[in-house]
Amino acid sequence: MFKLLWLIFRATREMGLRTLWYTVTYLFRKRWYRARFKEHVQTQPAPALSDYRRPGQVVNHERRGRSVAITCDGGIYTLTVLAPDVIRVYFDPTGDGDPAVAEMQSYAIAKPEADWPPCEFQVTENRSENSIELRTARLVCRIDRAQGRLAFLDLDGRVINQDESGAGWHPQGPVACQKQIQEDEHFYGLGERAFGLDLRGRRYANWNTDPRTYKLGQDPIHLCIPVLLGLHSGGDQGYAIFFDNTFRGYFDLGERDPGVMSFGAEDGALCYYFIYGPAMENVLDRYTELTGRTPLPPLWMLGYHQSRWSYHPEARVRQLARDFRQVYHVPCDCIHLDIHYMDDYRCFTWNSRRFPNPAKKIDDLHEQGFKIITIIDPGIKVDHDYSVCRDGLEQDVFCKYPDGETLFKGPVWPGDCYFPDFTDPRVREWWGELYRELTAVGVDGFWNDMNEPAIFGLHATTMPSFISHDMEGRGGRHAEAHNVYGMQMARAAVEGLKKIRPGERPVCITRSGWAGVQRYAMSWTGDNRSSWTHLWLSVPMLVNLGLSGLAHTGPDIGGYSRFATGELFTRWLQMGVFMPFFRSHTFVHSKDQEPWSWGEPYLTINRRYIELRYRLLPYLYTAFWQCHRTGQPIVRPLFWDDQRDEETYTLDDQFLCGDAFLAAPVLEKGATERQVYLPEGTWYDFWTDEMYEGPAHVTVEAGLERLPLFVRAGSVVPMWPVMQYVGERAVDQVQLHVYPGDGESVMYEDDGQTDAFQAGASRRTYFTLTTGADEQGEPVLNFARRTEGAYEPAYEDYEIVVHNPHGLTQGPTQGPTQGPT
Repeated sequence: MFKLLWLIFRATREMGLRTLWYTVTYLFRKRWYRARFKEHVQTQPAPALSDYRRPGQVVNHERRGRSVAITCDGGIYTLTVLAPDVIRVYFDPTGDGDPAVAEMQSYAIAKPEADWPPCEFQVTENRSENSIELRTARLVCRIDRAQGRLAFLDLDGRVINQDESGAGWHPQGPVACQKQIQEDEHFYGLGERAFGLDLRGRRYANWNTDPRTYKLGQDPIHLCIPVLLGLHSGGDQGYAIFFDNTFRGYFDLGERDPGVMSFGAEDGALCYYFIYGPAMENVLDRYTELTGRTPLPPLWMLGYHQSRWSYHPEARVRQLARDFRQVYHVPCDCIHLDIHYMDDYRCFTWNSRRFPNPAKKIDDLHEQGFKIITIIDPGIKVDHDYSVCRDGLEQDVFCKYPDGETLFKGPVWPGDCYFPDFTDPRVREWWGELYRELTAVGVDGFWNDMNEPAIFGLHATTMPSFISHDMEGRGGRHAEAHNVYGMQMARAAVEGLKKIRPGERPVCITRSGWAGVQRYAMSWTGDNRSSWTHLWLSVPMLVNLGLSGLAHTGPDIGGYSRFATGELFTRWLQMGVFMPFFRSHTFVHSKDQEPWSWGEPYLTINRRYIELRYRLLPYLYTAFWQCHRTGQPIVRPLFWDDQRDEETYTLDDQFLCGDAFLAAPVLEKGATERQVYLPEGTWYDFWTDEMYEGPAHVTVEAGLERLPLFVRAGSVVPMWPVMQYVGERAVDQVQLHVYPGDGESVMYEDDGQTDAFQAGASRRTYFTLTTGADEQGEPVLNFARRTEGAYEPAYEDYEIVVHNPHGLTQGPTQGPTQGPT
């Protein structure tokens, strides 16, 4: 009883009495509709894996173009070679399935089979192993004739990954695959998970869920991505398995059986892609080639963002802008407006009392250098006087029950809402055009929330699984559409914005998504908590999201739920400087949570670190460009550069940022020092220039004003002057911070706003450092530079700052001098 009363109190506080009423009535209405459409409701319990049917003995095999069909007693494998290190595995128990159709229906695939260049491979009999072998230039897929199990091997015959009992299917619809776990194997990826870095030993659900706020170990949450990365054999073997199935599914990484990894889904096809590295850099390159790459954001998106639920009325937003620019002089590029800017939570509207003239307000903020991002939810209030609802009804865009006539409605912030069917191209086009109203008054970007989709109840819930969806014209149920709903909402927004603002880079943030969502949107890690645990949790969550292809992401700095102390906020902000999305955000009932909210010394420290973020923009922008080109994350695990370093496999309280930086955030209250692991090589302390030789565990100073931060020897780190916002003034000089050693660094430049870079309007500058000695044996640093590309920046020269604890006796000797010198 107490728990029920607490839930009612919490719901009343968060939603209001009216929305609570809609929620209670929805629960009763939901029971009635479930009874009415009971023939569509699946009630069978999940079958045991022992009840699944298996492929059985191989009967025949046949090469068909770039595929090999393996006919077994219990079904047909189709193995398709997309590249020497990418093989698609499709198992069909009936013999009627077509992997080409499955690929065509996939929302995840950005590069279909027809777009991959031809790839040579051989199919041979291996009589000694009683198997059939498919061999490419990079790996071997061996099919056991006796039981139809698969094994993936390197060219030396070493196991990369192999089946336990292999593929399986059940007459009720579920599919599964069981594989062996190697003795020293570690697992990563799977999207947004509230766990440490190494995911081995647990079971994870694939079902995007709004948990309200989440805690350590809660699963699933907002954004599941079914790509698993494995690393074993002392780092010599790295690979990924991408399970392309959107039904409710799972990955069991040794929870049920410590030696067995399994994955499966309640329905749909058993289709997965095996991607071989062995380097994780190669795995991410291929995976994002398959599912799409992160677009280059506008440069202002890399600045500092300030948000809360919610800044209103207009006077409060204007005061916030004055606080940044005139009172505290803290750099900031963007203010986010949460749901209270809307008219009674109706999407694509303004509350005329709180924001009487949004165009004038946004124009004034633009003059001060602020961009504005507004939140958008998928739920459209049931209100025939509301133009979006009325037009949606006329255009027939909302999800329906299986009778094809009854509209589904469920309660969210406005009360009862209809939900657009984003799996219909016609609906996506309709939705994309709605953004014209907000862009017309100057809104710069959009923040998609509640798009799991979330529906209010005493427990977090969503649409019933039997709600109908268009699914690109073929028809389907919410059971299949649920996991891609948020991704297709983001797709609709981005496709619409590209039409509304041609040539500009659209900004879309999403809470929910699926494999391939990185093509359309960036994300944040949802409704976290103001706690030291969640401060630490930000690191493994971002690393695993990056390893899942979604690199442009970040946590709510300071924590969303509850209220941060000054110390906690400052530590979080220090870490956030080196994370892709740099935004503070907090809960409606919290106190103010801006960089100055705790007074001194926090204000001075926070200002200093935000200024550091702006100085590092050319470096960070280059890391985004690398991600855009190859899929390598901005935030990287320490094993990224040396997979053979076993110290790094489970290390989740440090991370790499781009090519040069290693950040070791302070994660304990009151700490004044911390231990840091430095991988092999020479590292410079960013603050003192002290040199360290790795691999080594070192204890470093970590007072409140200091984030332990190290720079790899051989790096050149470009920095800009401090600005209050991107574009405040033209950059007249770039500082090049040189850390002696042997290495090559790159700086990428373009206009930071438009798509002109795709037509060649960009420049890459490569800096090469080599160390040696002169005739007297004194150390000498050689510095060479070369440029590529047609873009011409505004500045005319560099200032070179050499960090030199050894005291070089000669200045750097300069290489080719085309461009600025």
